[in-house]
Amino acid sequence: MWLWAAIASAVFLGVYEVIKKEASGNNSVLNVLLYATAIGAMFFVPFALSAVCGWNWFEGSIFQMEKGTATDHLIVFGKSLIVTVSWISGLYGLKNLPITIVGPLKATRPVFILIGSILIYGEHLNGLQWAGILISMTALFMLSISSRREGVSFIHNKWIGCMAVSVLFGVVSALIDKKIMTWMSPMFVQAWCNIYIAALLALLTLFYKLKGSPVYEKLNRDWTIVLIALFLTISDFLYFFSLTDSQSMISIVSMLRRCSVVVTFILGAMVFKEKNLKAKGFELVLMLVGAALLVFASQ
Repeated sequence: MWLWAAIASAVFLGVYEVIKKEASGNNSVLNVLLYATAIGAMFFVPFALSAVCGWNWFEGSIFQMEKGTATDHLIVFGKSLIVTVSWISGLYGLKNLPITIVGPLKATRPVFILIGSILIYGEHLNGLQWAGILISMTALFMLSISSRREGVSFIHNKWIGCMAVSVLFGVVSALIDKKIMTWMSPMFVQAWCNIYIAALLALLTLFYKLKGSPVYEKLNRDWTIVLIALFLTISDFLYFFSLTDSQSMISIVSMLRRCSVVVTFILGAMVFKEKNLKAKGFELVLMLVGAALLVFASQ
């Protein structure tokens, strides 16, 4: 079940990425993130109220969540700060780069999660796992070469820098997930993360509005923002649900989830008519080979 949940999460995540890029073309980055996260947080208000007030409306179901201690909330708030930085930097990169470049870049995140697992949790890699990492990194290098044909330099492009920050903070968040999911329920983590992130984004937006910064823009009504909230909520729920299985591994779950790049690549080519697909398609296949090796070697 945890493998199927991770695969389903990847599908919803891929569609979410494409819709998010479409919405960011009509609205500012902060608006897209704020309203999508706020709508997502509203989904969890009944569950959070039930837990905080002790009503136990969802007791015995997969939607049950605990009230949580002050320490639990502090940890989840810290994770929310990390996710907020990752989302903001990632959406700026997504808005200004071809999605067929962004997808494979984000697909490298499980590689770094695996490295983090070695350094932090003492996990050991076998020969095939190392081969998977090397193949994935080779694909990234090849992608950086082909992207220059579209005027995107991996070294001097600030949007590539934004994506690098997004990937780094995303890795940190995933490594935190590996630890906290051993005692927190997926509903608790997802619900309060959404609530805290929405609050952080609201404060940031208010700050820019009061400052009169050009970063702040009024929201253009766009129903795709509702779809962003829906697809992200389902994807994250399946992700956290997969981690509750005692046999699940964060390295495998993360790699499978990042296979959402297949969805973003296909839909990106269809919707945004992006260029140089043949070369990037080969690099995508190479990255998937690396991912398959990591999954196969981790069984």
